[in-house]
Amino acid sequence: MHHITLQGESQPIAVGKIVCLARNYVAHAKELGNEVPSDPVLFIKPTTSMINDGETMVIPGYSDDCHHEVELAVLIGRTAHNVSAEEAMDYVAGYGIGIDMTLRDTQAVLKEKGYPWELAKGFDTSCPLSEFVPADRVGDPHDLAIRLQVNGEVRQDANTGLMIRRIPETIAAITRAFTLEPGDLILTGTPAGVGRVVAGDKMLAEIEGIGTLQVDVR
Repeated sequence: MHHITLQGESQPIAVGKIVCLARNYVAHAKELGNEVPSDPVLFIKPTTSMINDGETMVIPGYSDDCHHEVELAVLIGRTAHNVSAEEAMDYVAGYGIGIDMTLRDTQAVLKEKGYPWELAKGFDTSCPLSEFVPADRVGDPHDLAIRLQVNGEVRQDANTGLMIRRIPETIAAITRAFTLEPGDLILTGTPAGVGRVVAGDKMLAEIEGIGTLQVDVR
């Protein structure tokens, strides 16, 4: 099992699945030449993709174009099936920082063929995650500064208020299709500014009120 930690909890929390929301910031969709979708675009990362703060992300040998995508991560605390947007926030236990590492060259080939994205999104070490903060310590998750630096250079600098679909609508949409269980995570999409990293780079992700996440690249 793979685990995250929640501040104030003595025991690590086992993660079941990581549900990711694509194209949830207009500027990011446009920078990649994608249409802004009318419905949520979802994919899942396996828990084997997880690494922790201070660990090393490894670029697979089959790619030469690995990109960073900093995201607000949501921890589910209760079993959620077909919940409404109005009640959805009652199922949130905490928030953390995630980086959705993406093999852009591999993804482009998969998209061209109409294939799923897992080879580009779900590889080992593709999901660095910070420690999580209890939900009641975050005033408004839709108004948080979010940024990412590579080797001290700011690459992504935005606010979670720029999300197209907010967390309640996202949870409602996900749970219409499948059940979310305690320990499941949602990555809520990335703002503009994604870019390539190479071996030797150092990434520093930050979200206001949550903390930081540092990861080396190999």
